[in-house]
Amino acid sequence: MVSRSNFDLNLKELKDKLFAMAAEASQSLHASIEALKTQDIEKAKEIIAHDKEINRMDNNINQQAILLIAKESPVATDLRKIISALRISSEIERIGDLATNIAKSTLHIGDQKLIKPIEEIPKMLGIAEEMLEGALEAFREEDAALAKKVADRDDEVDEMYGKLVTELMTYIPNYPNEISQITQLAFTCRYIERVGDHVTNICENVIFLVTGERFDLNN
Repeated sequence: MVSRSNFDLNLKELKDKLFAMAAEASQSLHASIEALKTQDIEKAKEIIAHDKEINRMDNNINQQAILLIAKESPVATDLRKIISALRISSEIERIGDLATNIAKSTLHIGDQKLIKPIEEIPKMLGIAEEMLEGALEAFREEDAALAKKVADRDDEVDEMYGKLVTELMTYIPNYPNEISQITQLAFTCRYIERVGDHVTNICENVIFLVTGERFDLNN
């Protein structure tokens, strides 16, 4: 039988660690685009190195969740809370990986003169960041309606992704020597688009937490 007070305390600790991890991943994501805009190689290297800390936090959450299941033997709603936290932790870890990928693109571009200022990509990221903030709030409040509303914004990210990549491809004829840079910028757009997908997965897990049902919000 689950001890209510003990379980709630342990679950709060688990969620606190999850939110701390999300803050680290979000910070890395934001910093990765700033490093790209300013071509800050050292900052990009720091982001890549910091991914180990995000991975460590994810492992710690996994271990604590497994111990909580083993020691408390939770059932029904309580078990859903732990499972949702585990799944959301995995999605956040992947967002941290995507921040690292963006930083690696910055290293590939190096100090090459940019074909154009990095202006639209940060706007696309801004939507993804707002989505992540909203998804975490939905998880904190166990708000399925908010989760659905957040997931609906993924269409905005997808639309911007399509427009930006199409625009980047138009630069190839005029910048044949900068194909590598254009490719890396297109990769960066793809990484941000993937952030939107992972946030949508977080929203799916919030809905599962609240309703016990699985919904595919990526369609």
